[in-house]
Amino acid sequence: MEISAIRPAASLPPARRVEDSTAAGSSPRAEAGELTAEEQQQVRELQSRDREVRQHERAHQAAAGGYARGGASFEEQKGPDGRSYAVGGEVRIDTAAVPDDPAATIRKMQQVRRAALAPRQPSGQDRRVAAEAAAKQAEARAELRRGEGDAQNGDQTLSSDPPASVAAYLQGGPTPGALLDAIV
Repeated sequence: MEISAIRPAASLPPARRVEDSTAAGSSPRAEAGELTAEEQQQVRELQSRDREVRQHERAHQAAAGGYARGGASFEEQKGPDGRSYAVGGEVRIDTAAVPDDPAATIRKMQQVRRAALAPRQPSGQDRRVAAEAAAKQAEARAELRRGEGDAQNGDQTLSSDPPASVAAYLQGGPTPGALLDAIV
C-alpha cells in the first residue's frame, strides 16, 4: 500500500518520478537573475510545494517506523530556474495482517493508521489507507473475540493458553515495546 501526498496541481507542467532527492541544478539564466517576475513567482510556488510535499512524506516515514518499505519517492517538476522540485510523493507501507496473530495485527494496524494520518493534511489516499487499516484492525479484534469464545466453550482445537501477545492484549495492553510512539 502506498501513502501519497497531494497530487501535482493541474496548472503545473508535467512531473517525473524520482527517488528521494533534493532540488538541485539551475540554469545559467536563473543564476544571472534573468527570470521574469512571473517565473520568479512560479519558482516561489514550486519551492513552497517542494517543502510541503517533503514534510508530508517525512511525517509518513517517521510514523511508519519499520513498516515503511524504503524511502519516499517523489514526482518532480523542473522549474523555470532549471531546478527540480517535488510536487507529489509517496511512502510504501506494509499493510499486511500478521499471520496467525490477531493481537500483533491490531498493533500493526494502529501504527499503519497513525502513519497514514500523520501529516497535517492527509490526502484522500492517506485516508483510504487509514480506513483499510481500521478495517483490518476490526477483523483482528473479531478474530480475538472468536478465539476467546472458542476457548471458553472448551473447543479442543485451540490451545487452552493463548499466545503471549494475545494474552497481553486481552489483559489490557500490548507487550512492552510493541507500539512505536512516533512524533510527526
